[in-house]
Amino acid sequence: MRQVADISAVVVAAIALTTALVGAWAWWRSSGSRLFWGMWRATQLATTILAAIALVAAVTGLDPRSGLFWLYMLLPIAVSIIAEQLRIATAQYVLDRRGLEDAEAVGRLEPVKQREVVLQIAGRELATAALACVVIAFLALRVLGTA
Repeated sequence: MRQVADISAVVVAAIALTTALVGAWAWWRSSGSRLFWGMWRATQLATTILAAIALVAAVTGLDPRSGLFWLYMLLPIAVSIIAEQLRIATAQYVLDRRGLEDAEAVGRLEPVKQREVVLQIAGRELATAALACVVIAFLALRVLGTA
């Protein structure tokens, strides 16, 4: 089971790092990237699978070298969930900063201003998810030293 945990952790880290790089590139270019968002969902799925593997490891009686193993196996899914909540908060932050109540208020703006708001929200959401991918990759790689 240790080998399965190690291999899955490396795969999760690779997916997350690749997603972070694609996200950084999209953010740098200030472009919304459908590829990035698809990869973000794949990263979230990978963290879910990693948590499921932790459950199987616990049920089968795996005795890791360090108790931190369980933490590193489960924290990536927690980070992905928190990142989703931060994405929601980011959108509200942008609206609040501009004195806008909700999406309907954005719809009443001039088209140029609407685009500015949407691009700012999209950029912040992308940065939030990309940074979460870096954290997920780090945590997944920490599994290797603790299994």
